[in-house]
Amino acid sequence: MSPKRSTRDWVVDSVAFVVAILLALFTYTDGRSDPVPHPLLVVDFWSGMALCLTLWFRRRWPVQLALLAAAISMYSDAASGPTLVLIMTVAVHKPWRTSIWVFAANLFATVVYVRIRHTQDWKTLLIIAVILYVALAGWGQYIRSRRQLLQTLRDRADRAETVATLQAEQAQLRAREEIAREMHDVLGHRLSLLSVHAGALAYRPDASTEEVAGAAEIIRASAHQALQDLREVIGVLRAPVGELPQPAFSDLPGLVAGSREAGIPVELTLDAAGPMPEHVGRTAYRIVQEGLTNAVKHAPGEPVTISVIGAPGNGLSVELRNPAPNRRRGDGQGLKGLSERAALVDGRLEHGRTPDGEFRLYAWLPWPA
Repeated sequence: MSPKRSTRDWVVDSVAFVVAILLALFTYTDGRSDPVPHPLLVVDFWSGMALCLTLWFRRRWPVQLALLAAAISMYSDAASGPTLVLIMTVAVHKPWRTSIWVFAANLFATVVYVRIRHTQDWKTLLIIAVILYVALAGWGQYIRSRRQLLQTLRDRADRAETVATLQAEQAQLRAREEIAREMHDVLGHRLSLLSVHAGALAYRPDASTEEVAGAAEIIRASAHQALQDLREVIGVLRAPVGELPQPAFSDLPGLVAGSREAGIPVELTLDAAGPMPEHVGRTAYRIVQEGLTNAVKHAPGEPVTISVIGAPGNGLSVELRNPAPNRRRGDGQGLKGLSERAALVDGRLEHGRTPDGEFRLYAWLPWPA
């Protein structure tokens, strides 16, 4: 099924039809001076007119109609007009090899016409035919090449737009993943500490007033800090440009101290002196933070051993150990986020049970010299 004809196609086809009719009438009138029998002139005229009518289908069957025109133009003067239009149509819509074959067929038809009509100035007629055929075929090939170039540019622009859209979607996805990791790490740790103190109050109904007040104050402070962290994240999301609040490696002792205040027995070994890249120190902080959160969630009240050792040129090793729970709880999103964080800085992360019944979280991060 051929594509629907546009308004421009209708205009072009109408102009081509009118031009072909005029050329057919001109050549037919001019050819009547030759000594040709009247019946042949009638066949000549109506063959040319019928060929003009086929121009309305030239887009659907350009090669077939051009070859038909070559056959009719062997004896018909009136076929010259539509023949020229069809030669150009083939050049516009078909490859140059096809145009050459159509050109050769029509040139052969012109030679046969000269032999049949015994035209005296046959050399001039052949030269004019060759010039017209070459000019129209060349013009048609130029139009075809220009259309292909424009289509290529449009396709390239569409591909570029598609790539830009995919890149924007990927950037949004990465931003969402970063926000999810930050909110999980920040709020998860705060809420885990809050849960520990709330659980302690629930399981110690005989606690003194001072102990209850102290635990309530810690709960209030933890909840307040969690809300403050959430406000900072939301504030950055609302701002046109900005980055999420990020901790530094120097905040690591404060993180451990906060866990100790919450009643978690934490032993910290910290031996990492020297200028450390911000992204490495931040990743180490998040690993320790997530490890403490998991320890509170899965092994509440159990001791946690943290070792952070490294030096420029040797890398930074972060290890957390705590008694493993009897069964695993949670969906593992935090550990998945830590693996992604470590991979982003070209590091690696390992986690799992040890033979002595502990849960071990280990990460190695590059620390350039």
